[in-house]
Amino acid sequence: MIKIALPQGAVHEFGAENLGKSFIELVSSIDPKILNTVVAARVDGAIIDLRDIPADGCEAQLVSIEEKDALQVLRHTATHIMAEAVKHLFPDAKVTIGPATENGFFYDFDCPPFTKENLDAIEKEMKKIIKSNPRIERKVISREEAIELMKQKGEPYKLELIDAIPEGERITIYTQDDFVDLCMGPHLLNTRLIKGFKLLSTSTAYWRADKNNASLSRIYGTAFFSKEELEAYLAHLEHIKNIDHNKIGREMELFTTVDVIGQGLPLLMPKGAKIVQTLQRWIEDLEDNEWGYIRTKTPLMAKSDLYKISGHWDHYKEGMFVLGDEENDKEVFALRPMTCPFQYYVYKATHHSYRDLPLRYSETSTLFRNEDSGEMHGLTRVRQFTISEGHLIVRPDQMVEEFKNCLALAKHVMEALGLQNDVTYVLAKWDPENRKKYIGEAEVWEETQEHIRQMLNELEIPFVEETGGAAFYGPKVDINAKNVYGKEDTMITVQWDALLAAQFDMYYVDQNGEKVRPYIIHRTSMGCYERTLAWLIEKYEGKFPTWLCPEQVRVLPISEKYGDYAYEVAAELKRNGVLVHVDNRSEKIGYKIRDARNNRVPYMLVLGQQEEETRTVAVRSRFAGDEGVKPIADFVAQICEEIRTKQIRKVEVSE
Repeated sequence: MIKIALPQGAVHEFGAENLGKSFIELVSSIDPKILNTVVAARVDGAIIDLRDIPADGCEAQLVSIEEKDALQVLRHTATHIMAEAVKHLFPDAKVTIGPATENGFFYDFDCPPFTKENLDAIEKEMKKIIKSNPRIERKVISREEAIELMKQKGEPYKLELIDAIPEGERITIYTQDDFVDLCMGPHLLNTRLIKGFKLLSTSTAYWRADKNNASLSRIYGTAFFSKEELEAYLAHLEHIKNIDHNKIGREMELFTTVDVIGQGLPLLMPKGAKIVQTLQRWIEDLEDNEWGYIRTKTPLMAKSDLYKISGHWDHYKEGMFVLGDEENDKEVFALRPMTCPFQYYVYKATHHSYRDLPLRYSETSTLFRNEDSGEMHGLTRVRQFTISEGHLIVRPDQMVEEFKNCLALAKHVMEALGLQNDVTYVLAKWDPENRKKYIGEAEVWEETQEHIRQMLNELEIPFVEETGGAAFYGPKVDINAKNVYGKEDTMITVQWDALLAAQFDMYYVDQNGEKVRPYIIHRTSMGCYERTLAWLIEKYEGKFPTWLCPEQVRVLPISEKYGDYAYEVAAELKRNGVLVHVDNRSEKIGYKIRDARNNRVPYMLVLGQQEEETRTVAVRSRFAGDEGVKPIADFVAQICEEIRTKQIRKVEVSE
C-alpha cells in the first residue's frame, strides 16, 4: 500500500499493482494537472524527487509551490540552468557544485573571474533555456558509468565528488538539453515554473572551502515562482544594502579601510572610536564595579612555547600570525589569538586557597586572527579586533553558578543595547567522530555538555545544539546574531573548560590542604567591539540610542549673532558630560536641521532671539520632532537622565 496526500489534504491510496511506478505516474493517474502545482514529495521529512519510485508502505505528502520547501527545488533547478548557460558561453569552464541556499543559489566554476557583462550574458542565455522548456531527466547510473561520463565531459571536480561517494550509495545524474550534472536532486519536472530569477553577484571561493585548493569563480543568484516575488525580494535587497554597516558606517565616518593597510584591518574614525570608547568604559566599569571582576593587562604576543602548552600551536596555528621560523630562529613568537594562557600565568603568580575562588579576571584584549581574505567583511570579520574578554578560575562546586552569572551578564549587556531579541543561543558541542580536534576524555565532554544543557533548560533559554562547534578544550554557549544579509555571527561566548588547568599545572589548596585543579570559564560580556559596532549600526540604521551617539546634541543658532549664546549652551552641556557640537555656519536654519538629521544627531537645539532672552532652547529630536521650548536646566536634566539610564527612545518621526 502507498499513500499520497495532496496539498489540499485529500489522501489517495495505491495498491500492490502500482508498485514500481514513480510519483509522476501515480499523481498523473489522479489528475495530470496536479503536476503543474507540485514540485516534490515529502517522505519522513525528506524532500524526494517526483521521479522517484515510492516503496511499499510509503506515506508521502506532495510539496506544493506555495510551500517554502518548494523554493529549494526551484532554485536547485535554477543552478543547473545557470551552469548550462555558463557552459554554452564559456565551454572551457569546469563545473563544481551548485546548491540552493536559504535566499537563492550559487554555483562555483573553475574559470577566470566573471564580470558584470558576463552575468548579463549568462542571464540572457538562461532566459533562452527556460523559454525552450527542456525536458529534465534523471537517471541512476553505476559508479563506473559516472566516472566514464565525467571523463568524457572533462569535469575533474565531478570525478573527485564521485570518488567521495561511499560504495553502495546511489549515484544519479540529471540532464537538460546537452547539459549533464552529477546531482542527488530533487529538481523540477521542467523549467516553466521558474517565472522570476536574477543573477546577483560574483565572487571567488576555494574548492571545498580550503584555501590550499583551487580558487573558483562563484555566481550568486535567486529565483522565485513569480516575477512579483522576485521584485519584492530585489527591493528588500536594495533596502538591506542601504542599512549595511559598511554603507552607513562609511557615510557617517565611523570607520574606513585602506588597501595599503590591509584587509580586515579597519580604521576607526573619531566618531566610531568615540562609540567604542563609550562601550569599553561602560563594560569595564560594569564588570569591575558591579560583577566582581579584576582587571589585567597582558602582552599582545608570546613565544611559541606558551601556545604549545595551551594546545593552540597544535590545534589553532593556521589561524595565528606567527613571527619567525622554528627551523631558523632561536625564538618564534606569535600575535595572540586569545588571552586565556596569559591570564593563567597571572593566576599562577600567586598561591591560592579555596577561599580565594572564584577569581574573575577581565581584560580589554586586542587579538589577532589570520582569517581568510574571502571571509573579510567590514567590521564583522577582521584580523585585528578588541574584545571584552574574561576568564573565571573557579572551584568545581562553583562552576554552574558562575556559568549562569556569565550568561546573566551577557543578557544584561544585550538588554542595555536593545539587542536581546535579535539573538539565538547555541550549545556548541564536540564531535566525537573528529577526535583529533579535541583534548580530554569523552566522559568529561559528555558530562560538561549535559551540565550546560541543564542550565539552559533551567534558565528557560531556547537553544539549538551544534555538533563540532566546541573549542578544542571545552563546549560553549554561543550567542549569535544575523547581519542584514542573514549571515550568522557569534557575538558573545561562554565556554566551559575542565581541561586546560592541567595543561598549565594550575591548582588551589582545598580545606584539607590538598592541591586541586580548578575549572575555568572563558567568556565575553559583550564580545568584539568592532563586531558589536557593526551590529548596532545595522540594528539602529545609524540612529543609535542617545547614550551611544558620538554627537548627542547639535546647537543651531538661527544666525551668527546668537553664536555666543550657542557656545554658552554648549558649555553647560559639556560640563554635564554631554557630547555637543555648535553649527555656527552662515547657512539657513533649514539647511542646518537637514544636515543634523542626515548625521543622525538625536537632539537639535534651535536658538534665536526669544531663546536668548528667556534663557531657553527650542528642542527638536528625531524621536518626537518639535519638543517645544524648554529652560536650559530642564533640557540638561532630561538628556542626562536619558544617558544615565541608557534609555532607548523609539524613533517616531520621519526624517
